[in-house]
Amino acid sequence: MEQKASSSDPVKTPVMQEILMSNRIGAIAMLLSRRLDIEPLKALKMFYESATCANLHDKSTGLYLYSDPYVADEFMREKEYNQ
Repeated sequence: MEQKASSSDPVKTPVMQEILMSNRIGAIAMLLSRRLDIEPLKALKMFYESATCANLHDKSTGLYLYSDPYVADEFMREKEYNQ
């Protein structure tokens, strides 16, 4: 028997979704900071200004379904392509 997701599921609220996305972006920025050997705040700024970050927020791209290291790889490819 199939169960429906509860409409009162707190994880599905917009506020919780934003918290979860913010946490992911912080983790991605830390990965980029290590890869690029730069300060985490600079990595965060670079990521927020990227097309990869915009795609992460755009549910139609499906990027949000991929792991943080995969998203970091996408950012690195974007950075290489734009140089």
